[in-house]
Amino acid sequence: MLEILYQDEHLVAVNKPSGLLVHRSLIDKHETQFAMQMVRDQIGQYVYPVHRLDRPTSGVLLMALSSETAKLVCAVIEARKMSKTYYAISRGHTPEQGIIDKALIEQPDKISDKKMQLNPPAKEAVTQFETLAKSTLDIEINRYPQSRFSLVKLMPIHGRKHQIRRHLAHLRHPILGDVNYGDNKYNRYLRDQLNQFRLALHAAKVEIPHPITGEMLTITAGFDQSFQQILQLTQLPMINEENL
Repeated sequence: MLEILYQDEHLVAVNKPSGLLVHRSLIDKHETQFAMQMVRDQIGQYVYPVHRLDRPTSGVLLMALSSETAKLVCAVIEARKMSKTYYAISRGHTPEQGIIDKALIEQPDKISDKKMQLNPPAKEAVTQFETLAKSTLDIEINRYPQSRFSLVKLMPIHGRKHQIRRHLAHLRHPILGDVNYGDNKYNRYLRDQLNQFRLALHAAKVEIPHPITGEMLTITAGFDQSFQQILQLTQLPMINEENL
């Protein structure tokens, strides 16, 4: 069962674990579990996705309970009235804070995105970030005798596909466990040290005006054991969930 973070007659939000698909995909035909189906079975009601959360990313996943509500939420998101806060563990020591302003070209999947136009234009993508902690370990993962890590808080202004992952890779501080944009040697180290290999990216908070009442909702998702294990491995501090 998934942890339900919020539920009323219009919306439901759950804490999606890393590795769980949101819905069925042509690329992963062998998979049998999907967040939408699991939530539907838990609450006994059909659900409609309103925003995207990558399979390897954990955290807040918001769904609507009717197609009408889904349209209203999507309109709120299109107007950029929803804010999201993520936490990532990255390679190296990131700057104390900053804004990554780098337009991104949508990268289509061969199957699921085959209807996308060829050679799409780059779209504006901005991510604010703040480094919360840094660590240096006396272990040789790459070609240096020491290895560095950072715990980073990120607030994406836009919601492009893989935006945070691509933006941190652009800074040369890829997220640990990122098999698409990350460092293979660091990923191998993670696989060797941990019981559960995962992307070190967590969607911790969503703030959005309720599509029906207009009341501002703040929905937070705690960190699971697999994320905490990466914090311990990299000797970074645990995050105070009360201050998400």
